[in-house]
Amino acid sequence: MSSMERLGGEDTGRESSITKVGVASAIGATIEWYDFFLYGTAAGLIFNQLFFPPGNPTAGTLAAYATFAAGFVARPVGGFIFGHFGDRIGRKTMLVLTLLIMGVATFAIGLLPTYAQIGIWAPILLLALRILQGIGLGGEWGGAVLMAVEHAPEGRRGFYGSWPQIGVGAGLLLGTGAFSVLSIVLPEEAFLSWGWRAAFLVSGILVAVGMYIRLQIMESPAFTEVKDTSNEARVPFVELLRTQPKEAFLSVGSRFAEGVSFNVYGVFVISYITTQLELPMTTALLGVSLAAAIMCLLTPVYGALSDRVGRRPVFAVGAVLFGLFAIPSFLLFNTGQTLWIVLALVVAFGIIHPAMEGVLSSFWSELFDTRVRYTGVSFAYQFSGIFASGLTPLVATWLLAAGGGRPWILGAYMMGAALVTVICIFALPETYRRGIDPVRAPARDPEPEPAVKG
Repeated sequence: MSSMERLGGEDTGRESSITKVGVASAIGATIEWYDFFLYGTAAGLIFNQLFFPPGNPTAGTLAAYATFAAGFVARPVGGFIFGHFGDRIGRKTMLVLTLLIMGVATFAIGLLPTYAQIGIWAPILLLALRILQGIGLGGEWGGAVLMAVEHAPEGRRGFYGSWPQIGVGAGLLLGTGAFSVLSIVLPEEAFLSWGWRAAFLVSGILVAVGMYIRLQIMESPAFTEVKDTSNEARVPFVELLRTQPKEAFLSVGSRFAEGVSFNVYGVFVISYITTQLELPMTTALLGVSLAAAIMCLLTPVYGALSDRVGRRPVFAVGAVLFGLFAIPSFLLFNTGQTLWIVLALVVAFGIIHPAMEGVLSSFWSELFDTRVRYTGVSFAYQFSGIFASGLTPLVATWLLAAGGGRPWILGAYMMGAALVTVICIFALPETYRRGIDPVRAPARDPEPEPAVKG
């Protein structure tokens, strides 16, 4: 065999391996996000009616969204725990464990008795399982992203790093799609009494598939190099704050627009359309589902674009467009016309949002040293998730009430999130030409020079 043939075979094998890792990351992430966002969809439609004391509908919705937010508060805990061991033991092991935690919690939610059956224990158990979901996802995201980015060849990390991000939109699509189908084929009484549970119980099958896929992939080469040289950080979080505090905290701020965007258009808007505008549930669910499907298609496109023009320009343009379209999107919602509602969701969530979604994984992965990368990206994503994501439905509900149901105050809040993101993005360095394989060893005191013998 000639050297050219041998090199061609190696390239083909490497490309096949990278594709396998990318597909595994995308499928695993889809399952995790399906579980997590299924709860968000149910919070404003089901849980507010079944798991809290009957009375004021707004109070029930706020209580349901409070448990939704609890999952985001728990995510930094999962990010800290699994980030630590992901930087010490490896990415792959943590991915298998987090998927199992998430699957068990979601399956158990499908079996929970309601408030009418067990009283106050219903919301308590719901909250406990939501916290478990948050811990599982807190460790999942960083590992899935790093497996894709650290396996990817130089010059294509944006593209392959966007594959786990497809799972975000795909998970939401599956969650809203499942509820859409169930709400269409079942009478409302049957849907509320038992139909919604099917969407949670099917998680058991999905997790089994995800576990099988994840057990087939290899550990990332970047971490393997760290392990082989015994160069792991002793306490990754401490090492992160000691060596890269600027990157850690600016990364948190850079995600505000993306987090607010996703949870306004992917979670809050479902409740807004059904309760505030008093339109059918299927209008909201199908609109979000269509937008999520388009998001899945465009996420890798934006990731590939960032490999050519840089991470910061693509990310920043997405944030600016999100801010500019904030108020117009709600004006379109308020027409009450299905066509305009769907169009607003497609533009805001399907076209603008993935410009941010598809880039942040590779951008952050390239910012952090391999020794603390799992901890770094998990800290940035999960800590920002408390403010930018978990609290957004609560904040949006409150701001709309404060504005008398008009979108001006909420729109200003969304524009403020966009401004914070743009400032933080341009305070960080451009990374798309950086190499990530070499391990930057921690600084050590110089060795004393040997004494010169006379």
